[in-house]
Amino acid sequence: MRAILACALLAALLAPAAAAPPADGQTGAQAGDFAAFLAALRPEAEARGVGRGTFEAAFAGIRGPDPEILARTKRQGEFARPVWEYLVGAVSPGRIARGQARGRALAKTLDAIEARYGVPAPVLLAVWGVESDFGASAGSLPTVRALATLAQARFRGDLFREELLSALVILQRGDITPERMKGSWAGAMGQVQFLPSTFLKHAVDFDGDGHRDIWRSDADALASIAAYLKALGWDPGLSWGYAVVLPEGFDLTRYAGDLGDFARRGVRRLDGGALPPAGRASLFLPGGRGGPAFLITDNFEVIRGYNTSDSYALAIGHLADRLAGGPALSAPWPSAAERLDGPGLRALQEGLRAAGVYDGAVDGRAGPKLREAIRRYQIREGLPADGYASPTLLRRFGP
Repeated sequence: MRAILACALLAALLAPAAAAPPADGQTGAQAGDFAAFLAALRPEAEARGVGRGTFEAAFAGIRGPDPEILARTKRQGEFARPVWEYLVGAVSPGRIARGQARGRALAKTLDAIEARYGVPAPVLLAVWGVESDFGASAGSLPTVRALATLAQARFRGDLFREELLSALVILQRGDITPERMKGSWAGAMGQVQFLPSTFLKHAVDFDGDGHRDIWRSDADALASIAAYLKALGWDPGLSWGYAVVLPEGFDLTRYAGDLGDFARRGVRRLDGGALPPAGRASLFLPGGRGGPAFLITDNFEVIRGYNTSDSYALAIGHLADRLAGGPALSAPWPSAAERLDGPGLRALQEGLRAAGVYDGAVDGRAGPKLREAIRRYQIREGLPADGYASPTLLRRFGP
């Protein structure tokens, strides 16, 4: 009986659309498949407390999957984007200037958020800047439409079905209307680009208006970033890391240890400040020897929890430093001939796996596991242990 009622309600919801030709290039079969998808979704939404009115309002005018969003799923980049190319866009002079201006305008709010959650204002501004250019580019695609398209296509299994159900719960709770619930093609929403499940767990009503509004409220957006980073394990006693200068002849095999020990070994901060006397850190050379050098702490990994990318985490950290008045990086980055693309990284992962030092995914992505495997191999083979995935290293595993 429940299934019959659900289908009847769905038919009523879609009745106006049925009289018109399918929108967005949908065939009749595709529209029928989408209707069946919604019919199956409705009882799951009801089980999570989503009422009939909310469900109907959420899908009003959505007659089928969005072909443009489906096309985006097939445009996954084949080649790895190097860190330095990412940094050029993420830490541009214009973004630094805009971020500093926003920081001055929101100083009291940022101070209050930092006092509550322990995350420094420059880090909050940096995340906000990279995610949405301080709210200016929060995404314009309807979230329910995007998630429904991905869910029906079973892109990444059931992930987007769960996110779609979470989006409906948000609408039921009244934090946002369907018309204003917008974001990216993959369902990341608002100024902070939270997926709906992340919103439900970590979004904050910091301005006290009764709604967690990461779309229009700067205070809610910034506090939500802080709450999320705190939940991911942010340590208020640590920086994300430090841009540093290594002394000549530095022993790269001792790449992890206490910050005070790094200082005693001659490592100095690029901005001229003193390294803290305590706290664990590891050396990160994203461009290999001769390129920019960083000491990264556990808070670097916290930032990676927001977006699991070394490039992203480094961009957040360096942008935070620049917003606080820190210097630009001065050491040169590798040339195009000195880096590996996605297929090259996959080949290196396979070679390191065969050498018994890598047990991660063969996915063509650089990250902590690959970096550590490279260092283990370099140390074993008596090579400079910079952890950098270079073409020279790849050639050791074959032509």
